[in-house]
Amino acid sequence: MGEEVILLDSWSSPFSMRVRIALAEKEITYESKEQDLLNKSPLLLEMNPVHKQIPVLIHNGKPIPESLISVQYIDEVWQHNASLLPSDPYQRSQARFWAHFIDNKIHENGKKILITKGEEKEEAKKRFIESLKILEGELGDKEFFGGECFGYVDIALVPFYAWFYTYEMEGNLNIEVECPKLHPWGKRCLQNHSVSNSLPHQQKLYTYFLDIKKSLGI
Repeated sequence: MGEEVILLDSWSSPFSMRVRIALAEKEITYESKEQDLLNKSPLLLEMNPVHKQIPVLIHNGKPIPESLISVQYIDEVWQHNASLLPSDPYQRSQARFWAHFIDNKIHENGKKILITKGEEKEEAKKRFIESLKILEGELGDKEFFGGECFGYVDIALVPFYAWFYTYEMEGNLNIEVECPKLHPWGKRCLQNHSVSNSLPHQQKLYTYFLDIKKSLGI
């Protein structure tokens, strides 16, 4: 029996990138349906009526919203390739902790760098770098966050690596100087086809962001 896998996503969304990477890691064929978030489709509203946001993974007609939940679902359902999460329950709990840390600290402060001004922006920059340094400490001298193999925490963070250039330009930051281990880590991640084929170029994202600012008159 064939399987129908659809992803409601947006090319620039770091959360959509996570799900695309996980599907690629598992070599799952799927149909991508790009969403216009300013004019949400009836399918998106039907599949995610609570938050009305992307990404939404639809597997045989059943919707799975939220990126981290979708990545975990993909890992549990398609077990023919290497697991994205550690097999040890404690290590798996730690991976989930760091993924939520990324959402709560990296995403939130990164967003504030892009949309705020003055003292609020300066505080967001400070907290953003502090959070990256914490992650850098967790990475240590390992190739990837899980050790030698690319996995769940890498998938959670690497889409924001694609946005680093935009954060740097808008926040007058130099992430490579502040967190020198994260750039080599990002380059190692990009050696995986699942990542390089799922992440847009950093300059393309920055141009996209500038176009949004211009359209909003900012």
